[in-house]
Amino acid sequence: MSGRWVGGNRFSLLENGEAYYPRVFEAIAAAREEVYIETFILFDDKVGQQLHAAMLAAARRGATVNLLVDGFGSPDLPPSFTQPLADAGVRLQVFDPAPSILGWRPNMLRRMHRKIVVIDGTLAFVGGINYSADHLKDFGPEAKQDYAVEIEGPIVGHIHAFTKAAARVVQPSRRWLRRRLPAAAKDLPAAGDAQAIFITRDNRDHRTDIERHYRAAIRSARERVVIANAYFFPGYRFIRELRRAARRGVEVVLILQGEPDMPIAKAAASTLYAHLLKAGVRIFEYCERPLHGKVALVDDEWSTVGSSNLDPLSLSLNLEANVVIRDGSFNAVLRERLQYLMDNACKEIDATQIDPPGLWSMARSYFVFHFLRHFPRWAPMLPQLTRPAVAAQRL
Repeated sequence: MSGRWVGGNRFSLLENGEAYYPRVFEAIAAAREEVYIETFILFDDKVGQQLHAAMLAAARRGATVNLLVDGFGSPDLPPSFTQPLADAGVRLQVFDPAPSILGWRPNMLRRMHRKIVVIDGTLAFVGGINYSADHLKDFGPEAKQDYAVEIEGPIVGHIHAFTKAAARVVQPSRRWLRRRLPAAAKDLPAAGDAQAIFITRDNRDHRTDIERHYRAAIRSARERVVIANAYFFPGYRFIRELRRAARRGVEVVLILQGEPDMPIAKAAASTLYAHLLKAGVRIFEYCERPLHGKVALVDDEWSTVGSSNLDPLSLSLNLEANVVIRDGSFNAVLRERLQYLMDNACKEIDATQIDPPGLWSMARSYFVFHFLRHFPRWAPMLPQLTRPAVAAQRL
C-alpha cells in the first residue's frame, strides 16, 4: 500500500465545477507560501483563464507555485498562456510532452491522470475534476458530472509530501519512481474525526494499490456497495468480488455512463451487464449528461474519491491518486448525492431488456472475460511512458 491510515481529518464533498472551482481559486488566493497543482487537463478556456489569473496573483505576491500537467491531456497551451506564468516564476512542468506526428499523438499510454491541489501544506483537494469549461453545467449537454473533496487535517501532510516529491523530479529517474512516500511534510492538527489514507498508482511500487483497496472494501461489505464510475471495465478479480458480494446478499449498485463522452466506454461496460445482472448486481445508467465521476462507498463508513477510473488505463497504466475515507458523516453525504442521481437522472437496466446472447455475443463475452483475466500480466509489456516533467520552455 502507498500510505497509512491517518486520523483527525475533515472532508467536504465538492460536486461539479460549480462547487469545486470557487473553492480552489479562493484557496489559491489565500495562499501565503506555496501552491502545488497537478491535473490531467488544463485548457485555455474560461476556467483555465481563472486558474491562470489565480496562479499569477499568487506568484506575484511571493508564493511558490508549481503546476504539473499531462502532455497528452493538455497538449495545446499557447505561449500567450504559458509565458506569463513562466515570467511570474510559476514552475510549469509537463509529463511526457511528446510532439504529435501528422496530428496524431503516439504517447497515449501511461498518462499522469492525477488531479491534486495542495495549499501551504495545510489544505488539499483531490478528485476527478480537470480545469476545463466542460465541468460547468452551462457548457451544455456535454457538461460532465464529477466529484472532488476538500481536505483538512493530518492526511494533508502526506499529500503535500507526495506532490513535493513529484515536483522535484525534472529528469527521468527509476530511483524516483521507486521512492517510497516521504514522511509527512509537517505535523498538522486534527480538523475532524475522519480516518483516511492517500493511495496512488504508479508503474513501479504501487501498481495495484487502488484496486486492492477497492477489492478489500467490497469483500468486507455487509449491506451495500455503490460505485459511480465513468469508465467501467475492471479486471477479472474485481468483477468476481462484485458478483460474490451480490450473491451473499449485499446490495451492489453500479452507476455508469448512459450518455457517454466516449461511446466506446459504454460499449465496453455493456459487455459485462449480463454477467453482473445474473449475479444480482444492479446497474444504473446516468442519462442527464456524461458521467465523469470516480467515487464509491461501502456500508456506512468507507468511501473513496479520486482520479482513478475502473478500466485498464487507470488500473494498469496511468498515474492516479485517490483518498479512501472512513467517516460515517461523509459516507452519508456521498450516499445521498448518489441516491439523488439514481432517483432523478438514471435508468435502471433490466435483465429482461438485454437480448438473449447470440453467437457473436457469446464470442465477444468470451473475449472480454479472458482479456480482463490476463490484462494485468500484459500491461507491463506496453511502452513504459513514465517520463516525468520537463521545464517550462518545453510546453
